[in-house]
Amino acid sequence: MNTGPRPAAAFWQRPAGPRTLAARAGAGATIREELAGRAPSRITLLAPDPHARFAAVDLDGAFALESVLDDGYGACTYLCAWTVERGTSPAPELQRYYGTYSDLVLRPDPATLLPQPDPGDGLAEGSGWYVVCDAAWPDGRPVTVAPRTVLRQRLSAAEALGIVPSVGLEHEVTFHRADGSPVTAHGIDYALGGTENLTPLLREIRSTLRGAALGVESARAECHPGQYEIVLRHRDALAACDDAMVQQTLVRQAAARHGVTASYLAAEGPGQGSSCHVHLSLNDVDGHNLGPDGGDPRRPSPLLGAFLAGVLRAAGDLTPIWAPTVNSYVRLRTGDFAPTSVRWGADDRTAAVRLAGHGPSLRLECRFPGADAQPHLVVAALLAAGLSGIEDGLPLPPPGKEQDRLPTTPWQALDRFSTSPLPVRLLGAELVDHCAALFRAELDDWCDGVTDWQRRRGALRS
Repeated sequence: MNTGPRPAAAFWQRPAGPRTLAARAGAGATIREELAGRAPSRITLLAPDPHARFAAVDLDGAFALESVLDDGYGACTYLCAWTVERGTSPAPELQRYYGTYSDLVLRPDPATLLPQPDPGDGLAEGSGWYVVCDAAWPDGRPVTVAPRTVLRQRLSAAEALGIVPSVGLEHEVTFHRADGSPVTAHGIDYALGGTENLTPLLREIRSTLRGAALGVESARAECHPGQYEIVLRHRDALAACDDAMVQQTLVRQAAARHGVTASYLAAEGPGQGSSCHVHLSLNDVDGHNLGPDGGDPRRPSPLLGAFLAGVLRAAGDLTPIWAPTVNSYVRLRTGDFAPTSVRWGADDRTAAVRLAGHGPSLRLECRFPGADAQPHLVVAALLAAGLSGIEDGLPLPPPGKEQDRLPTTPWQALDRFSTSPLPVRLLGAELVDHCAALFRAELDDWCDGVTDWQRRRGALRS
C-alpha cells in the first residue's frame, strides 16, 4: 500500500488554531475549487450520527462535483435517531425521524474534503475523497438534533460574544487480536519497549494519517494493555470533531487490515478507562487567547474563570452527554483518574477540569467525556455550559474545592438530565428529549439482554 508522506502544504490540510465559521466557509470554497480539476473517482458523504460514528454514502465523483456539493443528497431521516444497532425506538420524541422514513438532505461542508486511503491505490488524490455533511430538512431548515447543527449553533453564540474557541481532542484506543486479547500483555504507559507487537500497525497508521494531512501532534502508548493515544493538533471546533472521527475511521480501517480490532469502548474492563479529553481555549476573532489574566500567564482571566464556573455548574446535569452508554459508567465508577469529583485544578490530572498551559497556550482540559462520547455534542455542551457562566457572571470557585459529583449510574444520570432545568436552558428541550430517549433505548436494550455475568450470579444463588 502506497501511503507515503504528503507535502506539508497539502491544500486540504486543516490549519492549527482558532478559525471563525466565516473563515471555514472561505477555506471550503478554496478546497472545492482545487478539487474540481482533479477528477476524483468517488466522493463519500459522511454524516456524524448520535453514536459517535459516521453514516456514509458513496457517490460517483463527477456526479458529486456537478450537483451534490451544491444541492446536497437525500438520506433517510432515521440516521439522526436510530439506536446503536441501527434499529428504531418507540420513544415519542423520536417518531418524527421514523414515520414514513422520508428524506433529509446531507449538505457537504467543502472545508472537510479529504483524500481517503485505498488499499489498492494508496492516497491518490484522483481516487476517493471524504466530505463531512450537515443535515437539513428538505425545506432547508437545519435538523436541530444533528450533532454538527448543535455545535454550529453554539459556535455562532460564542462568536456573537466575540469568542472563537480552539479545540483539541485526545481519544484513547485499545487494540485487540481476533480472540479478544489486547495486543500488548500489560500496561504500556509512555513505554517504548513492550510495544513491539503494535509496531507494524502503528507504522501504517502514522503513514496514513500523515498522508491524509490530518495534522498529528503526538502519539504514545497508554496506561492499559493494548491502549494507545494519537492526538491531532488543536484547530477550530468543527474541524476538531470531524477530524477526530475521520481519524478513528482510518485507524479502524488500518487495524482491520492487520487482523486487529480498534476499540473506543469507555471501559475495556473494571479499573480501566478510555477517555476523550477536550482541550479548549477561548480566543478573539484575531486568534489571541483570551484565557490568561494580564498580570499572570498561568492564572485564568475573569472571562475564562466565568466560563470554567459554568462548565463546573453544568457537568453533573449533562452526564449523559459525557457518558452515553452503559459501559461509560464502568469507567466513571472504577477507572483510574475517573473525573467524578467536579472540581478544577491548575495542572492537576486528578481534577475533572485541568487548567493547562500558560500564556498563549492557557486552556481547559475537560476530562469528563469517555472515548464513546459523541464529540460534536460534547464540545457543544461544554460551550453552552461555559457561555452560560459568562452570561451569568459566575465567580470562579477555589481550585480543588468540589462543586458537585457526576452521577455514577446511568439511571441517576438520566434522572438529572431529564429533570434539571439547566440542560433545557443550555441545549433546548428538543435536544434534551432526543438524547434522553436514545439513552433510555440504550438502557432498555441492556436490561433486555442476558449476559455471562448474570448467569454466574444466578449460579451463585443455588
